[in-house]
Amino acid sequence: MASVNRAFRVAVAVPVGLVLAACGSDPPAQPQADPAAASAPAPASPSVPASVVPVSDPAVRARETVRTLSDVQLAGQVLMPYAYGDRADRVDAAATAGNQRLAGVDTPAQMVAKFHLGGLILVGFVPGDPTGATNPATNVDTPQQVRALTDGLQEAARKLPGGAPLLIGTDQEFGVVTRIKTGTTQLPSAMAFGAAGRPALTEAAWRAAGTELAAMGVNLDFAPVADTLGPAGSSVIGSRAYGADPVANGAQVGAAVRGLRAAGVSATLKHFPGHGHTTGDSHDELPVVGQSPAAWEKADRPPFEAGIAAGADAVMSGHLDVRGLDKGVAATFSRKIMTDVLRGRLRFGGVAITDAMNMAPAMKLPPGTAAVRALNAGNDILLMPPDIAAARDGILAGLRSGELKRERLVEAVTRILTLKFRTAVAQPALSVLESPAHRQAVAEVSAAAVTVLKGRCTGPLVGGPVTVTASGGRESARVALADALRQAGVPVQEAGGKVVHLVGYGDSAADLSSGAEATVVMDTPYLLAAARSPVLVATYSSSRASLTALAAVIAGKAKAPGRSPVPVKGLPRSACG
Repeated sequence: MASVNRAFRVAVAVPVGLVLAACGSDPPAQPQADPAAASAPAPASPSVPASVVPVSDPAVRARETVRTLSDVQLAGQVLMPYAYGDRADRVDAAATAGNQRLAGVDTPAQMVAKFHLGGLILVGFVPGDPTGATNPATNVDTPQQVRALTDGLQEAARKLPGGAPLLIGTDQEFGVVTRIKTGTTQLPSAMAFGAAGRPALTEAAWRAAGTELAAMGVNLDFAPVADTLGPAGSSVIGSRAYGADPVANGAQVGAAVRGLRAAGVSATLKHFPGHGHTTGDSHDELPVVGQSPAAWEKADRPPFEAGIAAGADAVMSGHLDVRGLDKGVAATFSRKIMTDVLRGRLRFGGVAITDAMNMAPAMKLPPGTAAVRALNAGNDILLMPPDIAAARDGILAGLRSGELKRERLVEAVTRILTLKFRTAVAQPALSVLESPAHRQAVAEVSAAAVTVLKGRCTGPLVGGPVTVTASGGRESARVALADALRQAGVPVQEAGGKVVHLVGYGDSAADLSSGAEATVVMDTPYLLAAARSPVLVATYSSSRASLTALAAVIAGKAKAPGRSPVPVKGLPRSACG
């Protein structure tokens, strides 16, 4: 294990897990303690590594630290922007220009120092870049580069008053939303876990992923997605969700949370109060969710409640107009949703984080106004403000005018610091990445997810020789499956064999192959309803582990135990029982 920074050697105190309440009812007694009010350390969870020895009370330390901070320093703690560049203290000219536009600084480390930041999000591109550029690999490249970046960022944070570590987060959901793609063990999509239906495998895989994130210096993951997909699905969320069954989703969400937390990484439930019932994209508009309060209780509450019961450290608000909870108000700015429902009815005591504040629904307000409204609603961290100085200055102006009560800001910062002090533990070495144990954990869940919706359940699914084809832009998946088939003993030829055709994220009926013997969907399985192949299979993922598991099923060397976690018109959840 890598040595822990001495200034950050603090306790880990994990809240006692809650029992998931029946759908539609309030949670049972002994809710997750609110770090802003806690006065005693929570008992240690069995999932906490035995080597971590509590040496102080994080909540007490947080309260003591807050008393030493000025208003400017308090305002900085609730800001979690992005920055340009792949190093903390030296970046190229393009990144320098981006940081100057965003924050009036040259480097990420300078941004931390100037604004007394509480956190930073690592991105693979910069959404909302005023230049219109996507800036690929802005923060992430190799694990070694990410570790060097996060070490430099923590060094900058250590110099701030209070000496609190930095929250460093990223969107590592896996599947279609994956920021760190090379040199790490790649999990399949959430929907693959839903198809496998084995929470123990989910927990093991997410513990592996969390260990690797921790080794790279990422201590906050914006995952898992706790959204439940409605009958029509959601093209925005899709395979990022575990499925359409709220109770089954809850089991998966809870397992993912436990896995991440056991590795020392904070899990974030998103997108509260639920993004699975709308095709609107909250990056571009304010989606309307027309559910009644009773429908929300039944379909959307259970996974979030299960994640909270499992000890989720954070919940991300969605830019969503959920008519049954607060009509006409984006959840991010709704006190009814972020305080009355999340804090009151679900008894969540952790850190509430906004979705990106540079997304269209939040950009309808000036950055300072949006910051104050989000904090007053009950959020503790403002993610990716479009103008950092304007957001900070808006908070300070709100304090002066009384629009933002200082107690609300202190409450938010106390929660944030409690989380930081509780989760600042020894950092694994990079040698843990892609370990045999991690690969095995992912292989098991990937094999359990493969679903035959039409075709044989024993013996080879497709008799050789086989030709693998794929819709445009999926050459790497095509090559990976062809290689895996050869290794499984299936003869593969470039043309003339029985066609196994791969489709994936964003494809439509136009991307199907009319002459394919087998059609395989590597994302949501809805497209299989339009396929005419005699064999229809879903892997829900294009990861190498998923394609290796698929090859074993095609070769007849493994069964396909998965069941589609969403309904597909005209097809069973599984053709194999």
